[in-house]
Amino acid sequence: MGRSAAFFDLDKTVIATSSALAFGRPFYRDGLITKRDVVKTAYAQFMFKRGGADDQSMVRTRDYMAELCRGWKVDQVRQIVGETLHELIDPYIYAEAAILIEEHQAAGRDIILVSASGEEMVAPIGAQLGISDVIATRMKIADGRYTGEIDFYAAGPAKVEAVRRIADERGYDLSECYAYSDSVSDIPLLAAVGHPSAVNPDKALRREANERRWPVLEFRHPVPLAKRLRSRPAVPMAAAALGLGVGVAIGIAWYGRRRRARAAAAAAG
Repeated sequence: MGRSAAFFDLDKTVIATSSALAFGRPFYRDGLITKRDVVKTAYAQFMFKRGGADDQSMVRTRDYMAELCRGWKVDQVRQIVGETLHELIDPYIYAEAAILIEEHQAAGRDIILVSASGEEMVAPIGAQLGISDVIATRMKIADGRYTGEIDFYAAGPAKVEAVRRIADERGYDLSECYAYSDSVSDIPLLAAVGHPSAVNPDKALRREANERRWPVLEFRHPVPLAKRLRSRPAVPMAAAALGLGVGVAIGIAWYGRRRRARAAAAAAG
């Protein structure tokens, strides 16, 4: 058996929001965008929460964000993200996703975040979860500023190509790998691994998952990471339980049983 990994999409899979659009307010506060831009990003966020993102809307968001950040100082963006990450992202991390990530790690699998959002946002979110490997969109930079051009857009087929490259470099056996996503645009990613799961899927992905008999997981409990870490049991679930069928076994019902078990243990103590 070759090395294995678990590939996680970010938005609406690990976090209950759009990472690319969550920083509108601090960018406005620091003078990077206008009120009109705030309204547009807020509307995009609303539409994203209602129906997910298809290929066309993702391309529009990509082009809009690329042009919007033209001329921004890279260091300023990184500073804003670092200062506001706890407020804007931490409360929206799905407890179910964090647990699932831990169980994959316990089973010896590498964890890789794959997201169309910018690397400056994805990497710090990954660091909060103990994940150092990310595949994310990279903007072109010149003289410490964004040029408004895309160096690599981590979406659709390009995302899968990046996954295959890292699999070749590290010797992953993709038939033994796992992948999780909410979006129909990630069907190529899910189809590339042996253990795909649709998480909070949009309508098109849910239909495809049902046809292909992929597990469908519903994550519904965003919990601040710091709070979840304080209540985490000292001994995690055995890695063997993960190997017996993590794609089917973990979801809302599983998380509910875990919570009840912790409560019972606390009462007994």
